[in-house]
Amino acid sequence: MRARLALLKSGIGVELREILLKDKPPEMIAISNKGTVPVLQLADGKVIDESTEVIQWALAQHDPDNWCTADPELSQQLIEENDGSFKTALDRYKYFTRHPEHPQEYYRAQGEMFIKKLEALLALQEGKGLVRPSTSLADIAIFPFVRQFAGVDAEWFANAGYPLVCQWLYDHLNAPEFLRIMIKYPLWLTRRMRYVERWHEPGSD
Repeated sequence: MRARLALLKSGIGVELREILLKDKPPEMIAISNKGTVPVLQLADGKVIDESTEVIQWALAQHDPDNWCTADPELSQQLIEENDGSFKTALDRYKYFTRHPEHPQEYYRAQGEMFIKKLEALLALQEGKGLVRPSTSLADIAIFPFVRQFAGVDAEWFANAGYPLVCQWLYDHLNAPEFLRIMIKYPLWLTRRMRYVERWHEPGSD
């Protein structure tokens, strides 16, 4: 999600290929054997297969809303915590049966520490962003994971005492850009079809 959002915001033309991870196309494995998405192959053949690197590459080409210049040090710290300890807690919270060492509530409490931090940061920015009172790189990189955390037990999350995080998440999930990148396309299958969604650069038809 965050890689697609950065590509869309940058205005760079791309081809999207919808796949099933349980039935990975050989073309995907041929350029990236890690076997997960996103995988971005550039026109010169270079492959970028980490979402944070896709984001950095896209916004280095064009960053119209200055996402990357908003408190880069704090943004990097938050993204690292999100991708590290929070994602670990999130995965164990979602799939707690695979981690029977602790009950599900234990893993939720671990993830909740990060949610508390986000609530405090939003309070400093009128609830509109994590590092400034508008969307920036930190928001785009983090909210998809908060979406997953909230989705494990939506009723609990809605009543857990994080009104700013809830509103911030709602705003991002209902933003036109998010709704566009979440459109489902027919699967791209070599044997049966090739479906391409093209995103054009600003000003093109």
